[in-house]
Amino acid sequence: IMASTAAGKQRIPKVAKVKNKAPAEVQITAEQLLREAKERELELLPPPPKQKITDAEELNDYKLKKRKGFEDNIRKNRTVISNWIKYAQWEESLKEVQRARSIYERALDVDHRNITLWLKYAEMEMKNRQVNHARNIWDRAITILPRVNQFWYKYTYMEEMLGNIAGCRQVFERWMEWEPEEQAWHSYINFELRYKEVDKSRTLVMVHPEVKNWIKYANFEEKHGYIALARKVFERAVEFFGEEHISENLYVAFSRFEEKQKEFERVRIIYKYALDRVPKQQAQELFKNYTVFEKRFGDRRGIEDVIVSKRRFQYEEEVKANPHNYDAWFDYLRLVESDTDADTVREVYERAIANTPPIQEKRHWRRYIYLWINYALYEELEVKDPERTRQVYQACLELIPHKKFTFAKIWLLYAQFEIRQKNLQNARRGLGTAIGKCPKNKVFKGYIELELQLREFDRCRKLYEKYLEFSPENCTTWIKFAELETILGDSDRARAIFELAIGQPRLDMPEVLWKSYIDFEIEQEEYENTRGLYKRLLQRTQHVKVWISYGQFELSIDSDDRIQRCRQIYEEANKSMQGCEEKEERLMLLESWREFEDEFGSLANKERVRKLLPEKVKKRRKITAEDGSDAGWEEYYDYIFPEDAANQPNLKLLAMAKMWKKQQQEDEEEQEEEEQQIVVEESEGIISQTFAELSCYL
Repeated sequence: IMASTAAGKQRIPKVAKVKNKAPAEVQITAEQLLREAKERELELLPPPPKQKITDAEELNDYKLKKRKGFEDNIRKNRTVISNWIKYAQWEESLKEVQRARSIYERALDVDHRNITLWLKYAEMEMKNRQVNHARNIWDRAITILPRVNQFWYKYTYMEEMLGNIAGCRQVFERWMEWEPEEQAWHSYINFELRYKEVDKSRTLVMVHPEVKNWIKYANFEEKHGYIALARKVFERAVEFFGEEHISENLYVAFSRFEEKQKEFERVRIIYKYALDRVPKQQAQELFKNYTVFEKRFGDRRGIEDVIVSKRRFQYEEEVKANPHNYDAWFDYLRLVESDTDADTVREVYERAIANTPPIQEKRHWRRYIYLWINYALYEELEVKDPERTRQVYQACLELIPHKKFTFAKIWLLYAQFEIRQKNLQNARRGLGTAIGKCPKNKVFKGYIELELQLREFDRCRKLYEKYLEFSPENCTTWIKFAELETILGDSDRARAIFELAIGQPRLDMPEVLWKSYIDFEIEQEEYENTRGLYKRLLQRTQHVKVWISYGQFELSIDSDDRIQRCRQIYEEANKSMQGCEEKEERLMLLESWREFEDEFGSLANKERVRKLLPEKVKKRRKITAEDGSDAGWEEYYDYIFPEDAANQPNLKLLAMAKMWKKQQQEDEEEQEEEEQQIVVEESEGIISQTFAELSCYL
């Protein structure tokens, strides 16, 4: 027992222990192992042995072996048609046609709808010159699978190659009964043309009435010299497709046909007819061919018509895509105005003005309103129809929502039109309506200008009164009203108008109004009134320009005391502006005073003004950002006047510090000069001593 146990222990193999369990450096996947195994298998596959058959017995054995192999493959899977075809082709290679035919028939019992099987079967029969068998196969094939065009093509080709024209035609007729694709019809037509049967080709029924087939039909007639019939084909095609399914290719071909026949007027009519009916986005080829035709056979007018037509189509597309694109309407109208009649232009204008802006805001109406203006100007200047022009203006004025906004330009243009028609009453009525419905500055100004040209001054006065009731703060209107009275010689009325104007609580440009009033009094040589105006103005404002103008006024008066008066005004101005925060204005006054004294004053007066001039000092101040944080420092210039310096002790201390610093600099410069002088003297003494020693040595 112990011995047997020891023997059993020896028979049990020991399990190998893996010492290194780390992954390999180069990892190999299972896919790679399988691919390499397959590649090695292909490499090591031995070539098939060469077999030589020496007698009939070996041949029969070979045939039996091969047939058994083919039959086994077929038995395993009968639906694999490639096995049947290989079997039949092998039998055919051995000249066993009857056996191959039997195999094909057996295969057809398995899958009679396999196209390749029928083709191989028929090709075998044709290759072995079995014509009747081939016809039988083709007949069976086209009967079972009539929609396979390859059978029909092969069948007709075989019959034609055999010279059986009647049989080939019969096959084509059987084929056409199934209404195949258009290429089949073209094959039938080409067959008939090869045998000069033109009439039969013409009588073929058109099952595919497409544009290209109509064009081929017409080219067929043209090629055989039947020009009238070709034209009739094109006309039938145009009538057949109508305006709903129109195609530019048909018209291009029709035009080229007529161009070959030298019928240029017909070509032009065809192109125009097509351009009026073909959709714009599909007419590019038409435009291109029409342009080329006009360049070759037309005149300059014809070429321009083509270009205009093309641009019209482009504009039509733009306005159709966005009817409120008024710029496109303007371009379109500019084009039609230069080329077409008045009715067409009116039609386009009516279409354009029908696109009213959807929002009643003036910024949306600004471009739109110019359509009406151009329409009215066209009717007046080009068509010369004043009644229609008046209707256009009236329709426009009725359309504008005057309660929300209006356009003074329209009212004024309408009034000017009525004046050109010598109908002053309508012009006044229109402008009066404008003032009543929607008073505007431009309307008042235009109405007043009209009455001024007519020399109706009483009407002008009434209009100015209404204008000032509407806008009393408008200084320009007050000034113009006063100028009118001045021109008419009524200075008292003009002065009264100025007085009313300066008494208004609100004015947009009071400085201009006061200046005009002062200039008016100066022109009237009413100097006392002018002085009074200056004083009244200075009570309202202490602006430096008013003081300077007052002084220049006194200087301009031809009197003995004009210089003294001017100097007195400058002194008053300087006193009144001593407490002014704007130091630049006071400096401006003193500089003007200095110029005056330089020209008219004595040395004492000049010196006095010079002492009043301030000192320019550079200073620094903190800058605060928008968020309140510290943004650093900036430098600026300040002006310190003499009285300011006297009143501020800090400024005196600053001036004394500057003088002390200046004195220190001067003392340092003097000390440096003395030290340099001592150094020079010492160097000169050393040099002289050195020369004396050298002379003794020599």
